[in-house]
Amino acid sequence: MIFFYKILTSFFYPFFILLIYSRTLFNKEDKVRFKEKIFLNSISAERDLKKKLIWFHAASIGEVQSIFPVIEDLKSKRKNIEFLITTITFSSGDLVKKKILNCDYIQHRYLPIDVSFLIKKFLKEWKPNLVIFVDSEIWPNLIFELKKQKISLSILNARLTKKTFKRWMMIKRTAKKVFGCFDLCLASDKFTKDSLNKLGATNIKFIGNIKFSVPINYKEIFNQNEKILTKKRFWCAVSTHKGEEEFCLKTHTIMKKKFKDLMTIIIPRHISRSNNIKKLCDEKNLTSQVLNDNEEIKKNKDIIIINSFGVLLKYLKYSKSVFIGKSMIKKIQNDSGQNPIEAAKLSCKIYHGPYFSNFKEIYNLLSKYKISEKVNNEKELTNKLSIDLKNPIKNFSKQIGVINNFGKKILKKSTGEIKKIINI
Repeated sequence: MIFFYKILTSFFYPFFILLIYSRTLFNKEDKVRFKEKIFLNSISAERDLKKKLIWFHAASIGEVQSIFPVIEDLKSKRKNIEFLITTITFSSGDLVKKKILNCDYIQHRYLPIDVSFLIKKFLKEWKPNLVIFVDSEIWPNLIFELKKQKISLSILNARLTKKTFKRWMMIKRTAKKVFGCFDLCLASDKFTKDSLNKLGATNIKFIGNIKFSVPINYKEIFNQNEKILTKKRFWCAVSTHKGEEEFCLKTHTIMKKKFKDLMTIIIPRHISRSNNIKKLCDEKNLTSQVLNDNEEIKKNKDIIIINSFGVLLKYLKYSKSVFIGKSMIKKIQNDSGQNPIEAAKLSCKIYHGPYFSNFKEIYNLLSKYKISEKVNNEKELTNKLSIDLKNPIKNFSKQIGVINNFGKKILKKSTGEIKKIINI
């Protein structure tokens, strides 16, 4: 299996070049730096070999944000250390660029595609002392080359869904070779810990989700619609999938009988569906607005459909109540649920459907502290929202205190294990 993977990735290399270049035409890749992914002569390092280098690979924005508290903690304990962050997406690369502005001990590069000769060149240039994958990124050619060169490899905040685990079990022999290369696996939940053990990983430790430790500066979150959001009675439905918007619209219709000024803000998981959601609103005789970035909310609309990336916090800041999607769809119950941590850290009361297998332990924790509640239908959600909306003022202190203390413990455990690996 591994042999064929190496052959296939090399064979498709010219197609990867065409694909990535074509993506630049649609602003889906960095038009200046996309070559870092595909060309040998664009792989370069600015490396002080007198210092140890820890390389973090984080695929997306959420993973990128989660590693900065870890980096700061590691740096505070040892000055003779540098960091490299690699990402894949244009948006995550842009976030790193902003985060490391005026920082002389962190660098960013786009990860080369998983073709052997590109990976070898990258490792030759950077010579990392420790490589840490974040969350669920697995690149076999990179992993086996690290093993071959005896470079220590760990995975932070490891997370496997039931769906992903079943796929790996179909190629169990290959899985054991892949996961057996990791020197340390820090699992974000108990299911992942047990799954990694079955897949052949060793030195597995259940730590908890590192995203609990990501600080959120409430004062820095700005929304130009602040005046409307502070005066308007509203609730948010976020990360919704097809089928869940209808559930939200029914809830809104019922609630509207009690609260005439009610507004519902929908932030779909895939904003490409925004116009379809608007059509659904039209069918239900609900007034709606597809809101692009930097636009103003029209006061007289029932439903506001957010049509831009990276704005979730701008609305959670002002919302007392939030419904988190991918939790009402029975047919995907083995791959269900979305991460509620950001909503919890912004002191939102969280509601979710009966299906949340991907984040079961997090929801159980939040339920324990009465931060989240399960709802099975529109009636149950309506009853709970009605109580919230009668007094929409948020109370931060208790909830944020619980979440932050939990995050500090996870951060301490995570960095403690990493320090052992690199001898800090």
